[in-house]
Parts: sequence; C-alpha cells; structure tokens
Amino acid sequence: MPTTSTTTLPMGLTIRSPKMEDVQAVFDLFSVCEMADDGTITYTRQNVVDYWQAPDVDMETDVWLVANEKGQLVGYADSGHRMHVTLFSDVHVHPDYRNQGIENVLLRLTEERARQHIAEAPAHARVTLNSWISHNDKMLPTLFEQAGYSMIRSHWRMRIDMNEAPPVPELPEHVTIRAFVRRQDDQAVFDADEEAFQDHWGHLPDTFEHWEYWTVKREGFDPSLWFLAVEGNKIAGLALCSYENGEGWVNNLAVRRPWRKQGLGLALLRQAFGEFYRRGTHVVGLGVDAQNLTGATRLYTRAGMHVAVQHDTYQKELRPGEELSTQSVSE
Repeated sequence: MPTTSTTTLPMGLTIRSPKMEDVQAVFDLFSVCEMADDGTITYTRQNVVDYWQAPDVDMETDVWLVANEKGQLVGYADSGHRMHVTLFSDVHVHPDYRNQGIENVLLRLTEERARQHIAEAPAHARVTLNSWISHNDKMLPTLFEQAGYSMIRSHWRMRIDMNEAPPVPELPEHVTIRAFVRRQDDQAVFDADEEAFQDHWGHLPDTFEHWEYWTVKREGFDPSLWFLAVEGNKIAGLALCSYENGEGWVNNLAVRRPWRKQGLGLALLRQAFGEFYRRGTHVVGLGVDAQNLTGATRLYTRAGMHVAVQHDTYQKELRPGEELSTQSVSE
C-alpha cells in the first residue's frame, strides 16, 4: 500500500489500510462527519461493506485509515475509478481533527493512487480526479483549490415528507407499471437504465457485472420496490428503489427517449411514493445532479420534493485529452 511517514501527520497519528473489522468504526466516523456538516446521516454501515468488497476495489491500495494514539479513527479516504479515466476520491476527517494537516496527506495519497490509473486509460482520453464535499464545509474548498482542483458541479439530495397519500400515477396511453422479476428482467433493465443514463452528465458505459453487483446482488435488495413502465414488451422507464437508513430511496429514475415529455417520469415517481406511503414510510429521498441535463430537478420539485443537502464536486485534470464521459445532450 502507499505509505506516508507519521512525521507528515500530527504527532501521534498513524495511517494504515483497513480490515473488515473496521467497518463499524468507519461508519461511526462518517456519521460524526455528516452530522457536523449536514445535520443528517446518509451513509449506512452496509455502504462501507459494499464498497470495500466491490470487485474493482483493493483495500490494500485504495483505502486509508488515520488513527490517533488510542486507536480511534479520525480520518478516512478511498479511491475508485470508471474506465481509468474518471477517478474518484472521498475524504473524511473527524471535526475535532480538521485543519491539522490530515486532509493534505489524504489528498496526496488519493492523487498518487489516481495517477497510477493513467497508464491503463485509453491513450487519447482525458483523465480527471473528482471528489465531493459538503456545501457547508468551509475549509476543504480552499485545500482542494490549493491542490489544483476546481469546483465544477453540485449534487442535491432531495426529499419529500408526505402528510397524505400522493396522487395516483397518470400513465401515457398503452403504458403500464409492473414490478421487476429477478432473472427475467435483469438484462433488459440494465440495457434500459444504461441507455437512459447516457444523457446524464458524467456518464460512462457500465458493464452488466458492475451494475449487477451494486443492484440486484446487494444485501437488502427488494424486487417489489423496482417499478418498470412497459409498453408491450419494451421497457419505457423505471424507478429502482430501496430503503436507506429507514427512509425510502429512489436510486434510479429513468425514462428512455421515445417516452419522454409524456408525464411518465412523474408517474413513476408517484408510483414509488405511493408504495412507500402504503408501507408506512412517509419520507422519500433521491440524489440528482443540480444541473441535470434532462430537467429532472424541475420534475422532482413539481412532485413536491425539496433540496435537503448539497454536495459540490471538485475536479482536477490529471491528463488532457478527449473527454469520454457525457457532457451535454443533443435532442
């Protein structure tokens, strides 16, 4: 694993790779950081497990923990990638230990790891390193900018608090909604999801195996919360939902191009809201690019949702070249 001497950290702090028994401590650290920044907790313990066990993550080279003299975790960072061209980092430091140099060490380590991917990226491709931080964080933006990053995008966590049952979905003619059937619909849903999200900023082609790991193979997957809008044997749109921290969550809402601008997105959203409400869950959330290319934010606002949390994306170009991810949409 990449290492750093303890002299680059505040006295008494050490850095190491994680072990699976660190999951709870990492989740606790995430929770403290989120409450300090946003006043809410969005991570789950299972999120940590899922990421560490992902096929393309190596805990020895892609994750770092910072501990104090008592062994308590006070810092965390991880690194990931898509096609070796869009690289990601995630940095968390306990509020009591911020602005003491830990962030600088973790940023350096994640960038060093990211640069190792450049050799595996297509020769003509632009390579970038991206990280998300709370909009309420007053210190990290300066550190990112000093490290050569620029703020390029914002991401919203939106939610609805339902005091009554939502309106019944109004579907386009010939379109019906049914639940997902495991092993029957897997490939078709992946194909429809992939096609629709080609119009999402930053999209890169996915593989079925990667999609499968993060969806139908995840612990707690509930096929009855996956809603497919179909016309004949074609999937027109989908709302793929789950529970996160006891609240309803719409992981993916997508409508394929031929069925857009017919009210199908709103119908699928109301279908999801209605099912959660029927189950006694009155709070439902989702994540969305604040500058969404297909106007999703307007749809969510019209459906009664509001912005609860904002995160900002900071990006650093590691190598110039052709941008392979979606940047705009042409109708």
